[in-house]
Amino acid sequence: MGDATAAMAAADPDRGFLGVEVHTPGIGNLLALVGEQHLTNVRVAHGDAMELVHRIDEQSLDAVHVFFPDPWPKARHHKRRLIQPSNVALLRDRLRPGGVLHCATDWPEYAESMAETLDAAPGLRRLPATAEPHARPKTKFEKRGADAGRPISDLRYART
Repeated sequence: MGDATAAMAAADPDRGFLGVEVHTPGIGNLLALVGEQHLTNVRVAHGDAMELVHRIDEQSLDAVHVFFPDPWPKARHHKRRLIQPSNVALLRDRLRPGGVLHCATDWPEYAESMAETLDAAPGLRRLPATAEPHARPKTKFEKRGADAGRPISDLRYART
């Protein structure tokens, strides 16, 4: 985490950004970028994102970005995936009407699972693919996936 969040914050200085990361090096990277770029619209939290989401007021977020979460590729670990029905419901409830949940992954099987979960979630409507698929900064994990030949999937949903 870090580069994409800092790039989005720099491009949209009137909007607040909250970066949440469980891994300390990701936090350090983002904090360094925030300092170097003098970004005043970024807040950073260290820990489990879903634990923090519980503390956010309902209908208070314009967007939630879930870029390249751990795909937990082994079947026995799928229960650890971030995009699960209960988490999607919680994220949806924090979005304002019209707010966007944007997920991206480089694991085709996880992209399919994400799409099934998000398509089935009440109160979310899939948005058409953008003409510019990378309307977001590239992340380190996206670059790694592309270098390994994996396709990049972006899924965008709006709260109804």
